[in-house]
Amino acid sequence: MAITGADVLMLAKSPHGDLPMVRRLEAVGFRAWPAASVVYDGSWQVRLTGGHPSKRLNCVVPLDPSDYHDADIRLEKARKRFAHYGRQLVIRETPLSPRPLIDALDENGWACIETVSVMTADLAAIDFSETLAHLPTHDIGRFIDASLAVHSADPAIKPAMAEIVSAIKPTTGLFLMENPGEGPAAVTICVQDNDLAGIQDLAVAEDRRGQGLGTEILAAALRWARISGARLAWLQVGETNKAAIALYQRFGFREAYQYHYWRKDETA
Repeated sequence: MAITGADVLMLAKSPHGDLPMVRRLEAVGFRAWPAASVVYDGSWQVRLTGGHPSKRLNCVVPLDPSDYHDADIRLEKARKRFAHYGRQLVIRETPLSPRPLIDALDENGWACIETVSVMTADLAAIDFSETLAHLPTHDIGRFIDASLAVHSADPAIKPAMAEIVSAIKPTTGLFLMENPGEGPAAVTICVQDNDLAGIQDLAVAEDRRGQGLGTEILAAALRWARISGARLAWLQVGETNKAAIALYQRFGFREAYQYHYWRKDETA
């Protein structure tokens, strides 16, 4: 299934996204950020990663709007599985989720804890003439050290990060910017999955923000993806991250659809 300009326009116009394209973007998203454990309960994907706290890696994702049977039993089964990992059950709602399930969550003390925008951009429409080219690194360990430093993340998650990045099967570009003696300044991952390119983990060190590094590293990753044959870029960004959204919009990214994380309010 090749991406066309009409596909991009359709995604931009529809408030819920074109469902076949949503399914495809969800599928490439799973491959671009693989969980350590993935099991299915019907069409519900149960994703768990013991060593990493990311909600994308630790959630239940219903993938069929009609698959709602025995929802209470299945939620309890998932809750017990999450408890084995020491985690609270999280449901990820996309346009593919059954509406009765989401209504039931809302009525039974669950809360929407985060909203994320999935954005897409036509790579052919991006002008790279005033941006610099950077080649990706093949050194996973070096990249992960840089990513942890830029994110000010707990070094204890390094093994989990190494497992996640090493498990990405599509062609992957690991981009980092650093100056000798100054430490890493910016990082991102670009996963090229046929004609789709996903931007993951983009971050700029707090003391280097406002210097155009986000623009530079994003352009480098997207340029690499276009040269490698991708036609449509996609990414996921929290709706409260206004600075990142503004950066992506300057590159022509527009919202395709939203997804939401739900978690039970244990005090309700």
